[in-house]
Amino acid sequence: MKIIIIAAVAKNGVIGKNGSIPWHSKAELQHFKKTTMGFPIIMGRKTWESIGRVLPGRLNIVLTSKEFKPESENLIYLDSLEKALEFCRSKKYEKCFIIGGSQIYKSAINSADSMIITRMPFEIEGDSYFPHIGSEWNLITTNNLEEFSIEEYTRVSI
Repeated sequence: MKIIIIAAVAKNGVIGKNGSIPWHSKAELQHFKKTTMGFPIIMGRKTWESIGRVLPGRLNIVLTSKEFKPESENLIYLDSLEKALEFCRSKKYEKCFIIGGSQIYKSAINSADSMIITRMPFEIEGDSYFPHIGSEWNLITTNNLEEFSIEEYTRVSI
């Protein structure tokens, strides 16, 4: 199973402010939906609360140590990234997506196989940042679009 981090990141590394994305891009949201449709999406509780609803067509896995709320169709709660990844493996998913927030990205960056990073062409004020992309990652493609660019990374083979 491929573990893929997907994120939209401003030039200064910001991914969030006050529990939400500090910009709105319809084209970026469409890219996110098209890319993740049909596959599990794994997110932290704060990201889940900012979305406020189950994203359709995907299993929504929320990571939280708080008391779990009732699960519903396409929504489950687990208390660790490891349990979420093991659950996805047990269900034989081809891939799963890590969708944030910053703490979940930091936890997942060492176990992910690839990353899809939307680079927003501006700096913006925020309080949540994407982790540093180190030398263990190779940039394999960049797709420059009108509103943003999409970078795809793969883990360096050792």
